Amino acid sequence: MKDKLIASIREKEIQLAKLREHIDKSDVCSDLYNKVLVEKAILKKQLDDLRNNTLVNRIKHLLPRRGEKLICDYFKS
Repeated sequence: MKDKLIASIREKEIQLAKLREHIDKSDVCSDLYNKVLVEKAILKKQLDDLRNNTLVNRIKHLLPRRGEKLICDYFKS
């Protein structure tokens, strides 16, 4: 799993390098660049989560946070 994530991140970096040349030329390329950048960030977060997947972190995640507001707290239905 970890190797697949690392390979996907490298692939996204290659795509970003190719798209970086064409950002100013087209809105479609700019949008595609932004999309790939977000996908790379998601993959990096998944890799970090996989590395930090210890028992203590799982328990911390279950405990409620006090006083700290997250952006997702504003969108709960």
